[in-house]
Amino acid sequence: MESKLTERVKLTRSKLRKRTLSAIFQEFDQKMMQLERGRREEKYLKMAETPFSFFRGSAYLFYFDVTREWFAYHTPAGRPTWIQGDLHFENFGAFRNERGTLVYDVNDFDEGYLGSYLYDLLRMSVSIALVGRLKEQPLYKQMEAIESFLRAYSKQIQRFAKRKDDPGTYVMDVEQAGGPVKKLLKKLHKRKEQHFLEKVTALVQEHRTFAHTDEIVEPTEEERAALLAAWPEYLASLPEGHSYALSHFEIKDVAVKRGSGTASIGLDRYYVLIEAGATGEEVQSEDDIVLEVKEVRVPVPAYFMPYDETFWGQFEHQGKRVTMTQRAMHHEADPYLGWLSIGERHFYVRERSPYKKRLKLEQLETAGDLLSVTESMGQLTAKMHARADADVAQGILAYHSEQEIVKAMGSNEEAFCASIAGWAISYADQVENDYALFTDWLTGRKKHQDS
Repeated sequence: MESKLTERVKLTRSKLRKRTLSAIFQEFDQKMMQLERGRREEKYLKMAETPFSFFRGSAYLFYFDVTREWFAYHTPAGRPTWIQGDLHFENFGAFRNERGTLVYDVNDFDEGYLGSYLYDLLRMSVSIALVGRLKEQPLYKQMEAIESFLRAYSKQIQRFAKRKDDPGTYVMDVEQAGGPVKKLLKKLHKRKEQHFLEKVTALVQEHRTFAHTDEIVEPTEEERAALLAAWPEYLASLPEGHSYALSHFEIKDVAVKRGSGTASIGLDRYYVLIEAGATGEEVQSEDDIVLEVKEVRVPVPAYFMPYDETFWGQFEHQGKRVTMTQRAMHHEADPYLGWLSIGERHFYVRERSPYKKRLKLEQLETAGDLLSVTESMGQLTAKMHARADADVAQGILAYHSEQEIVKAMGSNEEAFCASIAGWAISYADQVENDYALFTDWLTGRKKHQDS
């Protein structure tokens, strides 16, 4: 009898959680994102690949859960940090900054918002545990990797708070990096400037255009016309004092970019080829630049965090929000950052860096490699949080985030790291359970559609 009761309890718990998953997916993917059936299926198939893929594509589920829990280390509600909002292992990578320096840093700011710094640390810690499981690491190794990230964050945020380091100048280039990150940057130094340009374009009678593939396709006339009509808004959004002439931004070709990341499925993305360099036959288009125009919507954390009137007053345009988040968090931001609107939809614009590259999990051959990378990620997360208050003059943050964070973390670093790492391991277990429920729900959903 006891075993039957136990089984009933388990079945009831699973049934209720599956209903929660279904309700959240329907609310965000169908109602909020308005993904049509084909796009939803595409997204869910990607999410069904691994528990980590599922975690990447379900940030709304994470925030639904985590904002309902109590944590001892939150900053006060009146002292939020400008957070990245979707921090996980694959949102770090190498690219070229404004000065042409190859750096390793956070490279995605679509979910940037105001909230407790702890949400970035919690989401990142869970992702580290899930990556460790993909690498078939034992539990204690997963804990070590998470604590490596948290300790590096703690030490670096304290250095910023004590003014021993300046987040406004802190950068992880080939000189500062170590381990696999250093190897990645060294390898990219050998890459040609035109690597990406040559990969996605072709010269046709000395005129460069996009080379169409399964992922890069020709836009419709309506799409092309709408983008061209919105281009002046983008030019007006660029910072005053930039050194480029209007001819620099002359559009030579436009393409639709397919094959977006898991969370971005359903959002339009374009590649725009601009003149960039000097004009004339002798140039032969070798200095052309590819800009990415990406649709963006209200960030997921906004549905779960306290409403901030000041923030929304300045960043009602979601492209502007993403652009300003990246400018705030990077010392040397992309000089092409800007935004535009197409109808009611918001987009931001950035350079598609020829040096953009992230570490592949296969490149982390040893447990030591993972520790080295998570340490770097911890330092960069601290820089990002401390750097984002540099624009206090704009009225967003009237205080230094790093000082508030240090107060919230307390003086016992070991207790802080152990507490967050222990929670992250537990939530990674929940993610794996949710992943099993999700794949079961997906199978049942498909059977229902086919019947």
